[in-house]
Amino acid sequence: MQKITSRDNEKIKHALRVRSGKEPGEIFIEGKRLAMEAVGSGVELEQAFISSDFLAREGDDELKQVLEMARIPVYELPNKLLASIADTESPQGIILIGQRPTALLSEAFSSDPPGGLPIVLLLSRVNNPANLGAILRSAEASGVRTVITSAGSADAFSPKALRASMGSAFRLRVVEKADEHEVIADARRAGFVVSGTTANGASAHTAVDWKQKRLLIFGSEASGISPELEGELDERIAIEMEKPVESLNLAVSAGVILFEARRQVYG
Repeated sequence: MQKITSRDNEKIKHALRVRSGKEPGEIFIEGKRLAMEAVGSGVELEQAFISSDFLAREGDDELKQVLEMARIPVYELPNKLLASIADTESPQGIILIGQRPTALLSEAFSSDPPGGLPIVLLLSRVNNPANLGAILRSAEASGVRTVITSAGSADAFSPKALRASMGSAFRLRVVEKADEHEVIADARRAGFVVSGTTANGASAHTAVDWKQKRLLIFGSEASGISPELEGELDERIAIEMEKPVESLNLAVSAGVILFEARRQVYG
């Protein structure tokens, strides 16, 4: 195991570029739980940085053994140096650099993984990474297998989105930065109903038949689905709620709708 003691080391500089999104083919994975999720999900790892404290700490033997089996370079850093490149305020002492998982739009509707809900999610210009990550987590938990993000959405594999998804981004089929109109056209060709959430939907989410194949669109936190995109919907959906409440957090709304779909499909 090689020790790195300087922030000027090229491997440290590279890790910082990955953290800031300047290396588009790679992702920055921080923390013990997320590291274990990445390893268990088959993410292709390239290198690991661990703090001196992590190396000496008891109780992390399983992860240490997994890193050895992965046969990737592992670098020991002084605690302060690792903290200086971490994305969190209280780092746990481990950072992995891995290859970004990729998925093609051509696969989104033609070869959905077996099982799960008959729903493909499209997140339209959802630019809050924490919300996007939380939606990915709810999507996997409810049984969704494929999530598409539009151009203008947050990076689904940014450090903040990865922490919010708690590993779900590694296991879902995530198609990134897709053209919304192309997505809708592909969905219709595959026989999917195109549905979207609106503030004043024609259908309550509990009245929708979620056993049908659907492309379900969620819009941005600030303005929802754009008027242009709303004009392409086959169906508008809203969550009924008590007044004077008019809206819910986007990730909460997604969870409410997706678990109603799960209730209908699985009983």
